[in-house]
Amino acid sequence: MASIAVTALTKYFGATHAVGPLDLMIAAGEFVSLLGPSGCGKTTTLRMIAGFEDPTAGSIRIGNADMHGVAVERRGIGMVFQSYALFPHLSVFENVAFGLRLKRRARDEIARTVSHVLGQVDLAAYGERMPRELSGGQQQRVALARALAVQPTVLLLDEPLSNLDLKLREQMRDEIRRLQRRVGITALYVTHDQGEAMAMSDRVVVMNHGRVEQIGTPREVYERPASLFVARFIGQCTVLEGRLEAIHGTTARFVSRAGTPFAVECAGIARIPGRAVGLVIRPEFVEVRSGVAKTAGHTAVNAMEAVVEEAVYVGERIDLTVRLAQGDPILVAQRALPGRALPQPGDRVVIAVQPTELTLVPLPEGAGP
Repeated sequence: MASIAVTALTKYFGATHAVGPLDLMIAAGEFVSLLGPSGCGKTTTLRMIAGFEDPTAGSIRIGNADMHGVAVERRGIGMVFQSYALFPHLSVFENVAFGLRLKRRARDEIARTVSHVLGQVDLAAYGERMPRELSGGQQQRVALARALAVQPTVLLLDEPLSNLDLKLREQMRDEIRRLQRRVGITALYVTHDQGEAMAMSDRVVVMNHGRVEQIGTPREVYERPASLFVARFIGQCTVLEGRLEAIHGTTARFVSRAGTPFAVECAGIARIPGRAVGLVIRPEFVEVRSGVAKTAGHTAVNAMEAVVEEAVYVGERIDLTVRLAQGDPILVAQRALPGRALPQPGDRVVIAVQPTELTLVPLPEGAGP
């Protein structure tokens, strides 16, 4: 396994800016995802690391070697594509053996290696089958085995699960992660699916318009988004625009445009009174109770009355939209318990959220309360 170091990586297609400048360091054995919407530059970044695209500027190192001018086949990478790219006229064994034959490996070595990697992906008994005889998940495992057979130091995966249905995607993402850990290979994974990135990655690189918005662990990018884009792209949330008022230590008083006050920890943002900011509220961090504030036992900070506008039962939880007295709508995810009465539109409730579970993000240029 090898590290990947990307420095000031930039790509233009003619006059169109696609990527960069991008800096990224991936440790040997780490699993990192490039996450973002279509057109954000994640696949172009992967293709530059693989050698399929030449950078306009910047450098790429795999291990200790500079990749400038190095051909794809000499970079020590294994590549797994969205389309699987299996040869339909070759058996599973021959598909996996293809790269080894190109490298002119001995016949007995090819047999041992193919048998080993097919065992790693639980396809030991499928060597003589043709791709058309396999399910989508099995075909994807063949593609993984083929990538691993050449013993790469780095595994690159370009949206490999996008052609599978939901249940199979969830199964395959777990299998890929287990396999990566077992083999110990460095992996860079491109996806637009935040669930995949969060479930599989040691770190997530959130990209937008060719640039990095945030790099962090799944928990960091979810609980402490660095920008309005990250907050809205990763999971569900309420974002209230407003301003900072009085600040005491690391705690600030935030007031929304509608006039709703919140106490919030603001260690991660410049604490400037009057500054326009966005307040990020994750639905599952909001506690909700029946009643009104004076009778529900709520004396804690950020406890306030609200009216339920919408309640959607989705099995393990109830998704609520409630509206505060000042008019701000708040999304709430409440655990659904057997026998508990479901909230109904028009119900009066009390919501509460801890200051440490709120996040402030800067607003784009020109935005203001």
